[in-house]
Amino acid sequence: MSLIDQTATELLAGLGSGEITSVAVTQACLDQIERHDKNVRAFLRVDAQAALERAEQIDRRRKEGRTLGRLAGLPVALKDVLCTRGEPTTCASRMLEDFRPPYDATVVTRLRAADAVLLGKTNMDEFAMGGSNENSAFGPAHNPWDLTRIPGGSSGGAAASVAARMTPLAVGSDTGGSIREPAALCGVTGLKPTYGRVSRYGLVAFASSLDQIGPLAQTAEDAALLLQVLAGHDPLDSTSVDRPVPDYCETVRRPLEGLRIGLVPEYFGEGLDAEVEAAVRQAVRVYESLGATVKEVSLPHSKYAVATYYIIAPCEASSNLARYDSAHYGYRTDQKRMTAELQAQRKQLEEAGDQAALDDLDNPLIRMYRRSRAEGFGAEVKRRIMLGTYALSAGYYDAYYLKALKVRRLIRRDFDRAFQDVDLIAGPVAPTPAFPIGEKVDDPLSMYLFDLYTASTNLAGIAGISVPCGFSRGGLPIGLHLQGPTFAEEIVLRGAHMFQQATDWHRKSPPLH
Repeated sequence: MSLIDQTATELLAGLGSGEITSVAVTQACLDQIERHDKNVRAFLRVDAQAALERAEQIDRRRKEGRTLGRLAGLPVALKDVLCTRGEPTTCASRMLEDFRPPYDATVVTRLRAADAVLLGKTNMDEFAMGGSNENSAFGPAHNPWDLTRIPGGSSGGAAASVAARMTPLAVGSDTGGSIREPAALCGVTGLKPTYGRVSRYGLVAFASSLDQIGPLAQTAEDAALLLQVLAGHDPLDSTSVDRPVPDYCETVRRPLEGLRIGLVPEYFGEGLDAEVEAAVRQAVRVYESLGATVKEVSLPHSKYAVATYYIIAPCEASSNLARYDSAHYGYRTDQKRMTAELQAQRKQLEEAGDQAALDDLDNPLIRMYRRSRAEGFGAEVKRRIMLGTYALSAGYYDAYYLKALKVRRLIRRDFDRAFQDVDLIAGPVAPTPAFPIGEKVDDPLSMYLFDLYTASTNLAGIAGISVPCGFSRGGLPIGLHLQGPTFAEEIVLRGAHMFQQATDWHRKSPPLH
């Protein structure tokens, strides 16, 4: 088996025994990137020299018998929403195209301490706003299983890089399904941890009460390995929860005795592709063959999840993205061009007699803000800023935002009640397999409905994982969604590993040419 086809756990065993070197593994990943990323476009930036130098250093320390970190020598890719000191962190946006943070995100600090080899930054939807990776200012990533189709978003590049065997591990972020959806569409494993389990310090915020960082990998065992490094309390993040982190690497291999799985009728209704439903139900039968019991549970408020999410998330985005005023950092419009166009605008406003607009036009700071934000942000980001600003405005706050918060509480209460009777809830991740690039670009509502089965996980703050469970007749991956209670990552990972021990969907790789 070639190095790129081995799982992170297998590679780590080979590195520890001395059968392989970190340089060899890193070079194999870089070669795969060189061969295929011109078509997949999973990466926005690759630092091959720094990665090889890091790998050489780790090999030398291992040869000298020094103590090494848990991921010693393993390549890891980072979604370009995570700050890396002195290196570009763009969020796939023109607004931050030249931004170089003065600090590392906490998860990056932990990866460095674990002696991981950081390959580079992966493609994504701009500011993590999207479910297809088509909103990247630098062009979309492509699904390795079919280059004409989306990889999912917003962590599309991270999922595609793992699926295409360009890296054994990647770190993404999930606000409404942004790890699990691309994992499902690309045929890899992706975990969204409980809110507060992984520090968000250094994660460029989209929606602060929903964002969570998590692993993407080939297997649940690999996801457990990466989560072990990422998880834990961080005093730099006020939302980080101070509670012990289980030994995921040790417990993931333990089968779950007496496992109770819940099926939600609301997840199998209108809009669900027949092939996706068949694959998910077959996966549940696999669990039954392993001794699990299946019980129907209800999440009556899940039908409001998308509407609730697309009020709360844009409201928080409106607030978080207000900082990009182009005065302190970020993109700034061309001043000469702005001045030239200003004259034409002034003439139009004078003819229209719009004195208020003329007053704003004469304010150079306001002019600069408006032009810079209009040019620096993409269409989807601007759409969500406007939605959020509207919902937070006077006269609409109670009708939209406050009401959405109340429904969010009801969604969480539904999960709490369901988990009194079951250990895990199983269902689809996405309503269909990956769709063609460009198919939904002009239909935002249809795109938003793609979050139908994942957004409620973020609203409730619970854990969820996507594992490969089959393929469509067209050869596209399908994902099984397992959701668990808060801080039940241990059970979620064990349940996912249990399934992968009985199936081989996670071992399939795309026929890249």
